[in-house]
Amino acid sequence: MNKDLLRIDRKVFSVVLMSEIEKDLTYWLSKTPEERIEAVEFLRQLIFGYDPATERLQRVFETAEFKTS
Repeated sequence: MNKDLLRIDRKVFSVVLMSEIEKDLTYWLSKTPEERIEAVEFLRQLIFGYDPATERLQRVFETAEFKTS
């Protein structure tokens, strides 16, 4: 994904009437499931500041000792 797409103009603010919700729903229903998932992932990365190229799961190594009888 292009890094320029991830920039947010925090000076922009808009108020939307509740009557315009149907337009929003129609827009998202016109998208493919893949496009919708990509949009959700984009917003998740934006909100949490997650970069999948640099972030990894932490590896945990744990040992257990068993008593022999």
